[in-house]
Amino acid sequence: MLSNNDLENLSHRGITPEQFNARMQRFATGFPYLRLKGSARPEEGIHVLDEAEQDSAIARWQRFLADGGRAAKFVPASGAASRMFKSLFSFAEGNEQTAPAGSPVAELVDKLDSLPFRAELDAAAVRMYDMDAAALAAAGRHRDIATAIISPEGMNYGALPKALLTFHRYSDGHTRTSLEEQLYEGVQTVAADGRIDIHFTVSADHHKLFEQKLASAVPAAEAETGIKINVSLSEQKPSTDTPAANIDGTPFRNDAGEIVFRPGGHGALIENLNDLDATVVFIKNIDNVVPEGRRADTLRHKKVLGGVLMQVHDSISHYADILSSGQFGPAELAEIADFMHDTLCISAPELDAADPEYMLAKLDRPLRVCGMVRNEGEPGGGPYIAYNRDGSTSPQILESTQIDTSDPEAAAMMAKATHFNPVDLVCYVRDLDGEPYDLREYVDPDTGFISSKSLAGRELRALELPGLWNGAMSDWNTVFVEVPATTFNPVKTVNDLLRPAHQ
Repeated sequence: MLSNNDLENLSHRGITPEQFNARMQRFATGFPYLRLKGSARPEEGIHVLDEAEQDSAIARWQRFLADGGRAAKFVPASGAASRMFKSLFSFAEGNEQTAPAGSPVAELVDKLDSLPFRAELDAAAVRMYDMDAAALAAAGRHRDIATAIISPEGMNYGALPKALLTFHRYSDGHTRTSLEEQLYEGVQTVAADGRIDIHFTVSADHHKLFEQKLASAVPAAEAETGIKINVSLSEQKPSTDTPAANIDGTPFRNDAGEIVFRPGGHGALIENLNDLDATVVFIKNIDNVVPEGRRADTLRHKKVLGGVLMQVHDSISHYADILSSGQFGPAELAEIADFMHDTLCISAPELDAADPEYMLAKLDRPLRVCGMVRNEGEPGGGPYIAYNRDGSTSPQILESTQIDTSDPEAAAMMAKATHFNPVDLVCYVRDLDGEPYDLREYVDPDTGFISSKSLAGRELRALELPGLWNGAMSDWNTVFVEVPATTFNPVKTVNDLLRPAHQ
């Protein structure tokens, strides 16, 4: 039973009692596993382009921009960097001063000169201990180095968002944060008519810090590139917060008796993406950026993905016009069915029967082209061919939580997977008449998941909405394209900044 205070809390967040009850019901019903047809592979579901096909796609992308096409860049950047420094937090909280040989902390200390934020670290160390990082290392004071990096008294990197951390140091000594690298990469891939639009999603706690950084970073990048950079920020909407539950499924309340809400995960950002005034949108995580000199593959394949998007959209528009006109015969329907099967990888009885109404409905949906990397042990969701609620099958990006790993057949499909999802996609979000789709209508609500967490020593169950590139885009047309591993260089731990790709 919801109290008046509960109802007031819901109203303040923009959540209706019906929405609250539906989300609470999920703790009782759970989420069904998705039924798989198979993992997407080059044999079915992943397009592997040769050099000539890549060049053709790049030419189509350049023509789109030359013809006045506008693209935006959407970067989820609300996450804190605390998980990057897990090893440093653990070590700093211990009693040992010197890190064990071979540990992540020992590696970091051994490679101090390779840290992009070395100057910041030295300043913090001198301020805190009257010694720079090298002197602390020589004295075996590794814990003090870790503390200088993560503590509020030092660099405070343990509490800042990844976007505002120094990721790269250049030969002339200047440095860039991941946010700044995203600005420059965006200029090099999606700028047109001397301008670019970039949108970052941020947390309320860090909003002001982003504004302060952008106040200096944007003018500097504009002066260097000659491109006008329009940056906008948004926060995850309170209406997408989800209630926490006790183990018995009742609402989890704090000591004041208030229902505890938690952010709904990156799937909540479909609302932010929906609010963006754009036609074509590139989406990429904040930490997957490299320095200028190592960006050639990234830039080439960004343009490849954009060009494939336009090529596929050209075909969709052409075939939709034919279907809408009614001027078609068996040959035209067969051609359209082949395109939907071979390019969009859709299978359905209605498609086999060449049902024109079904074809048109399937074509008139948001479109995304997703880069997929050969599986080399990096973490990430995977590309699959999955069954949809209408009985059709189509490409989907799935996390392991969406797959019944106890099912031998599903487990075998996972074992045969050849690629993973690096979160490198480009989207066409306007309909065939040029009007914005309401992206919220294409979310599969059955694709969220429930996890176990704790708060103040009490165990709780947390509800995550369908992920942004998972269930939130479930009912989109999807094309998977292989991209090289050199385009995927995430920074999941601080030691990743020591990898050659970030030097």
